[in-house]
Amino acid sequence: MASEHSFDISAKIDIQNFKNAINLVDREVANRYDFKGTSYEVTFKEKEKVLVLIASSDNKLDALKDIVVSKFLKQGLNSKVLDELRVEDSSGGNRKATFKVVDYIESKEAKKITAEIKKMKLKVTAIIEGDSIRVKGKKLDDLQKVMAEIKQGEWDAPLVFDNMR
Repeated sequence: MASEHSFDISAKIDIQNFKNAINLVDREVANRYDFKGTSYEVTFKEKEKVLVLIASSDNKLDALKDIVVSKFLKQGLNSKVLDELRVEDSSGGNRKATFKVVDYIESKEAKKITAEIKKMKLKVTAIIEGDSIRVKGKKLDDLQKVMAEIKQGEWDAPLVFDNMR
């Protein structure tokens, strides 16, 4: 039995699940009655970590966003993975929404999370390591309490708990 246990809190996303969700969106929209005869586009730019949605009107754009979020949830991704940057007019009278894909914890939020863990007054340590937070402790129960407490909080980043040892 290990003398010290740990886990990581990060905002990493499974890029394959992300791409699968985007493909499912394309399939569903192609079969939906309310999108028949209208133009739409779903583009994921992997290098820039940007998702672009284009639809013929604001209503169609909102429907497209809802479909994307529902497919993310079905693939086990958090809806906070997308951060809306802007909505603007596009060519041909279409509307275009640009989203940033969030796969990191900002330093301010990481500091808030570590402060929240320290407030719990458990025998654990939380250390910020790059874009993740390592939580260490001797008791697994303490680590599980930390996980439960952090999951209940409202955070901007889509938190993922992994590397439990």
